[in-house]
Amino acid sequence: MKNTKFILPIIIAIAAVAFFSIFIVKEVNQAIVLQFGDPKRIITKPGLNFKLPFIQNVVFLDKRILNLDTPPEEVIASDQKRLIVDAFARFQIFDPLKFYISVGNERVARSRLSTIINSRIRNVLGQQELQTLLSKDRTKQMTLIQEGVNNEAENFGIKIVDVRIKRADLPQANSEAIYRRMQTEREREAKEFRARGAEMAVTITSTADKEVTVILADAQKKSEIMKGEGDGQRNKIFANAFGRDPEFFGFYRSMQAYEKALIGGETSLILSPDSEFFKFFGNTKPKTNQ
Repeated sequence: MKNTKFILPIIIAIAAVAFFSIFIVKEVNQAIVLQFGDPKRIITKPGLNFKLPFIQNVVFLDKRILNLDTPPEEVIASDQKRLIVDAFARFQIFDPLKFYISVGNERVARSRLSTIINSRIRNVLGQQELQTLLSKDRTKQMTLIQEGVNNEAENFGIKIVDVRIKRADLPQANSEAIYRRMQTEREREAKEFRARGAEMAVTITSTADKEVTVILADAQKKSEIMKGEGDGQRNKIFANAFGRDPEFFGFYRSMQAYEKALIGGETSLILSPDSEFFKFFGNTKPKTNQ
């Protein structure tokens, strides 16, 4: 019983020592063993490891490629045009000891990198015109930015894998001014198109009216020619008919005159009874009693 009282504390002490002595480095991590704040070992391979309990402690660092979103930064191009640039970077801790000594932890590292990236963006993009920053040549500028950031990030044990611009927008005031300018330009173009359309409409209408006048005149001319030919043909027929039977021709012409003169049934004519006009009405003299 007495032995049990001594064995139990010993087991607990051994378990505590083992608990504070053993640590596991995961595949995504790398570790620095510190003794009173002084780095003693760098562990980059995953697995089970040991340290001196209560004397040494372990700092874990991520060895994966990490993302960093920088705050939007206003850049003034070489042509004095303003641009809001929103960039992001991807970085990796390649030297844990240098990283720990220079920045200490990931939070401080992100803050330092954001400052460096924004400064480099202003430096590189500020030497280019706005048109260049919005074209395909922007890729070359991003390469220069990445190289410059890498040169400074190496002092922190960090490698910059990539730097990209997520978005490049004009400031709100510039956007509104450009929108108004574009609106004015579109309105001017619309007025110009309407004026051209009205001019074309007048030209087409004038051409159509001219063609109509020419067509009507041509038709009128043909009509008069055909009418004249018809009258000539009619007169020729009448002349032939008169030559063959003058008496019948005179009768026919008189019937036409009666039809036109006596139309309506209410026509009154005052003529001499022996007028040539009534010669086909028979004897118009009144009869006398024998």
